[in-house]
Amino acid sequence: MPAQQVRTLAAWAAGLLVAVPLVTAVCRLAGTDGVTPVPQLLSALPLMAVPAVLALVLALVARRRVLAGVTAAVLAVTGWFVLPYGPDGTGAGGPVVARVRVLAANVEFGQATGRLLAAARAERAQLVFVTECDPACVRTLAEGLRDRLPYRVTVPGAGSTGSAILSAYPLVAEAPLPAAMGMPGATARIGGREVRLRLAHPLPPLPGQVDDWRAELGRVRDWAAGAVAAGPPVLLAGDFNASQDHEAFRDVLDTGLHDAARLTGAARTPTWPREGAVPTYTQIDHVLAGADFTARGTRFLDLPGSDHRAVLAELDLHADG
Repeated sequence: MPAQQVRTLAAWAAGLLVAVPLVTAVCRLAGTDGVTPVPQLLSALPLMAVPAVLALVLALVARRRVLAGVTAAVLAVTGWFVLPYGPDGTGAGGPVVARVRVLAANVEFGQATGRLLAAARAERAQLVFVTECDPACVRTLAEGLRDRLPYRVTVPGAGSTGSAILSAYPLVAEAPLPAAMGMPGATARIGGREVRLRLAHPLPPLPGQVDDWRAELGRVRDWAAGAVAAGPPVLLAGDFNASQDHEAFRDVLDTGLHDAARLTGAARTPTWPREGAVPTYTQIDHVLAGADFTARGTRFLDLPGSDHRAVLAELDLHADG
């Protein structure tokens, strides 16, 4: 094959390979989640470096300077945004008044309830945020953790719609956020301080429901903004169906919350999906804390039966934020 033909084919292949990374990089740079398929692609932003690298090699083989320059720019933008989002500390001060172990888990229609029960006991969790917890799941957890987590608030529901917060601390229930899946809330007294709790579980950004996903995350953001502004410490945890590469999730963080994984150097640890042939590639399960907390550690637990990994965060609550 003549050299010129090889270069032409290489240029075409490079253009095709860089097309999707280019779209995701531009949308990430512009701070927009866009429309389908952009929200779905943004979930895999770090993986976009792979086709971009191949495209750059082919562009160099093809001797197409402009194409190589565009591809290099896409790689640079992607690499920059792979860095963790937000500050690496909360600025909390004053003495520690309580150490809190927070566990957030999606049990996939209740299938991983038994595994979560065992994990909550083994890890000595004091607050457990459970999504996709149907009535049978709630009963099992309530009975199995009665001695350790006797308090709970729930949004009853079948399949993916049920949710629960189980607590070692007395709870005063708050109204759930309006959503297709349960997002209960409560106030707990921890270390002598009133702490606002909220479970997050907006719809996933599937084709045809991106607007609903964005609207429900917007309600989570509005709640977080109000809770942070009101002053008491805040904990917001669950399956957000969004990563740091989604503007709708960054808007939640920008209210003054901090991702425990980010604070402990684990911002890119993937939690989904844990089933099927696709490797786990994105972190959509989070424990978010207000400025009154510092994070001591974050671990990710496999729960056989669920398509999510659970997030276990050890947090210190301070006397002053």
